[in-house]
Amino acid sequence: MTAISGSAAAVTGAASGIGRALALELAARGCDLALADRDEAGLQQVAAEIGKAHQRKVTTHRVDVGLRAEIQDFASAAVAAHPGLNIVINNAGVALLGAFHEVDPAQMEWLININFWGVVHGTRAFLPHLSTRGEAHIVNVSSIFGIVAPPGQTAYCAAKFAVRGFSESLRHELAMAGSPVKLSVVHPGGVLTNIVRNARTGSGISDNARRAESIDRFDAIAKTTPPIAAQRIIAGIEKNQPRILIGNDAKFMDLLQRFRPATYWSVLAKRIERMGGKK
Repeated sequence: MTAISGSAAAVTGAASGIGRALALELAARGCDLALADRDEAGLQQVAAEIGKAHQRKVTTHRVDVGLRAEIQDFASAAVAAHPGLNIVINNAGVALLGAFHEVDPAQMEWLININFWGVVHGTRAFLPHLSTRGEAHIVNVSSIFGIVAPPGQTAYCAAKFAVRGFSESLRHELAMAGSPVKLSVVHPGGVLTNIVRNARTGSGISDNARRAESIDRFDAIAKTTPPIAAQRIIAGIEKNQPRILIGNDAKFMDLLQRFRPATYWSVLAKRIERMGGKK
């Protein structure tokens, strides 16, 4: 078990969405914070909101998790500011709209640098320090699309499946080595954030109709709020849960994939159409 009160946590993607909700909830539970994001204004807003309600030490750091050097600098600065730091949440992520033939290699590389390599480099940068703590925890945010793979998500699924595989293997290594560091991998279902609104569009897409349709469908099926997602993640940290599923939709898709590992999509597509109001 990793106690939240009295801990210090580093959170990436902390200016909005699940990251912001995690920052607010962790602070409310007595945790100091090193918050990272590219959105400096958003970080300042989160820090100010925490400062009004809680007496916690909060530092903000402008970081592009797609750049390894910036992640390393963040880790050094976070540990210097919070010597007792013992929780790292690799949460930052982006989305990309388009089928495989509509997305160019540079766009795939951009997404994978953030969604996968950002997690790997974040883990590597903080792990030596975490290993010196009496109890410590790494949380790597994958997705339900690290368990099932719908069409139109080739880059995103590639990255999120990779996060899952990397995290599970590393967790086993840490356990075999008797490390004090525990590791959880998170698989959110539909969480009502701006990730789809902020998604980049594949270079092969020439109209805006697909983008609007994707946003409408996401809004229709995303039933979990960021605060609920944050509470679920924190409960998983406290209980040292290796896999954290968020939302009934994630639980359903996880079970469906287990029962129909090669043919789940025919069932899932119909369910998504019904939830999105399609005939």
